[in-house]
Amino acid sequence: MAGWTPIPVLINEEKKQLVEEGVVPEAAEGAAREATKRLEAGTNEADVWAVFANLPRRSDFAFDEPSDLAGIRAKRNGKGKRLPFSMSDDVLLDKMHGAWLGRCAGCALGKPIESFLYEHNGMLSWERQKRFLTAISPSEWPLRDYVPQHSPAETETGKTWCLPSTREQIAFMESDDDIRYTVLGQIIMKHHGRDFGSSHVASIWLDKLGYRQVCTAETQAYRNIVIAADRFRRDFTIDEAREYDANADWHWIVHHLNPYREWIGAQIRVDSYGYAAPGDPELAAEFAWRDARISHVKNGIYGAMFCAAMIAAAFATDDVTEIIEAGLAQIPTTSRLYAEMRQTIDICARHGNLFDNFEKVLKELYDLLNHYDPVHTNNNAAVCVMALLLSAGDFHRGITLAVMGGWDTDCNGATVGSIVGAICGGKRAPAHWTARLNDTLNSLIVEYHPVSIKKCAATSAAIARKVISQ
Repeated sequence: MAGWTPIPVLINEEKKQLVEEGVVPEAAEGAAREATKRLEAGTNEADVWAVFANLPRRSDFAFDEPSDLAGIRAKRNGKGKRLPFSMSDDVLLDKMHGAWLGRCAGCALGKPIESFLYEHNGMLSWERQKRFLTAISPSEWPLRDYVPQHSPAETETGKTWCLPSTREQIAFMESDDDIRYTVLGQIIMKHHGRDFGSSHVASIWLDKLGYRQVCTAETQAYRNIVIAADRFRRDFTIDEAREYDANADWHWIVHHLNPYREWIGAQIRVDSYGYAAPGDPELAAEFAWRDARISHVKNGIYGAMFCAAMIAAAFATDDVTEIIEAGLAQIPTTSRLYAEMRQTIDICARHGNLFDNFEKVLKELYDLLNHYDPVHTNNNAAVCVMALLLSAGDFHRGITLAVMGGWDTDCNGATVGSIVGAICGGKRAPAHWTARLNDTLNSLIVEYHPVSIKKCAATSAAIARKVISQ
């Protein structure tokens, strides 16, 4: 939880982030030393952070990664097709209900073992899960149920957390950032419609989201938004928001003291934008961009656009390859995310896209992507792609694979849950996973705590119909 993280920690994280963005490592190291020197001399934080601007890039860095929407679209592989979408209100509502149930079930499944994010005792993130579960019984792996509270292997693996989401206690979707952002996205779409602006997102954060409810990039951006709070009004009209969005110093808001700007935060905020644009991945990706750009850049934005587009596509096709391609069509082919998702697809294909080969796939994914932080966008997006391909869109296999992939388990379970839930619909979603939620979501957001999951789905369906009609 980084809003009050000491600046020396942020300096070290910024050094790593700059190297990932292609800055010459020696230049990043030198800037970090200078920032530390300035900090110790009592220099103000603006001048401390200024040393990280305009550092030289590696000549062999092969990626071109814009953050503006026009730049992103210019580097796509075409614009991506709008998928045929025609369904009755009842079918749309059922698919929306499935998406909400899938998001909640996948998130709840992953929450107790999100504590296994990092390598520990020589075990990778996913291996810690396996050891925790197989110490109970070999039949516990692959996952077949919500995670139990305890295991004989706890001294090796560490303990679970978020006990209300464990097998022994689960009776609702407990409050979680993945779910709060889905609720906030719905509020934004409900109140401002398809023409909402980035400034509306910032204003909703200030109105609805407590500072202790945000993490990493969101915490840093929230802090910077608060500094500029007099500029964010809850009564922005669409025209005022559009003018502010064009003139705001988003670069400062996103970059100042924010080394987490390519981490997973934006990717977990976009499900309601995919729900709002069923069959229209390009529009869903644009909605996601408007939200993501207040806290993220480059691959942090692309992950949000990628996932929103996949979710939108899942309402119109059950072909997971088509869904993934619809997402990839919305991000630059010149980006790290695009290249690494192509590598992920190839790895899965080499293993036949078979569920039974998931451990072999994971070993290769970790060899490829374990250099990223466990809550970075790219490695977690790869887990989502793996889960979709190896599950072939099956609800049970989708959410369990997303969680067994390790790293940010609740985030990935939730994202894949939205997609496989939209594919199968609420009526066909396995009661084994959904019944114990008791149609109850706790978000800590006013009017959504508690709230019926069915009610959330109905609101999303109404928003989608309005967006489609426009």
